[in-house]
Amino acid sequence: MSVPVKIAIIVAGTNDPSNSNTLADAFIEGCKTVSGVSFEKIRLREMSLQHFSVDCYNGACAKEPDFLRIKSLLQDAHGIVFATPIWNFSVPAHLKNLIDRMGTFTLDTETHSRGQFKGKPFGIIFTGGAPMIAWKALMYLTTLHVTEAMKYYGSTIIMRHFEPKCTPGKGMFGLVVDKRSDSLKLMKKYGKQFAHCTHTYAKTGKLKTNQQLWHKWFEFLYRVGNRLMYPISERQ
Repeated sequence: MSVPVKIAIIVAGTNDPSNSNTLADAFIEGCKTVSGVSFEKIRLREMSLQHFSVDCYNGACAKEPDFLRIKSLLQDAHGIVFATPIWNFSVPAHLKNLIDRMGTFTLDTETHSRGQFKGKPFGIIFTGGAPMIAWKALMYLTTLHVTEAMKYYGSTIIMRHFEPKCTPGKGMFGLVVDKRSDSLKLMKKYGKQFAHCTHTYAKTGKLKTNQQLWHKWFEFLYRVGNRLMYPISERQ
């Protein structure tokens, strides 16, 4: 019996229409071209999640219907994609809150330091009002916490895209990517590629050799970091 392959797409854009959501839909169109792969998209603007606190690790927040839906989706999915705007050099607060809440089920229960996603492929689609040079010079660094968190949870980053100048004019906000045929075509291409990688991962539990090596390298770095930091923290 074949294993059903599912990709989870989490959209953090709050506007409607949304540039992030529009690119996510184009990405999904690419996913659809790969046989045997399904998807589920959740828009965080439609979810109600309690703000993260350490009590969440003790199950205090675990019974929220929306949280249980997202938790089940992310655990069952063979690949995860975030589509999010960049606001003031970071992501919207509801996405950061979700990432923090994810630690309650993506890390081991004993130390809360070992990721449980076992190399699960992850991709991210950023949209921003700034030009590409601002992304390369600064915004790439200010948003690293998103991908670093996902690597910490055990995922392998196999796709990262930034869509620049997602505003109709200076000081204005609105949908613009729907008129960018090249960007929509690229998203479909990324969707197809991501779906193929996810399909392989679902069937074999492995990604391509270079992707596996990157994942093992980051696992090693985190293990070394934990071994160095825990003794230091205990002395303080």
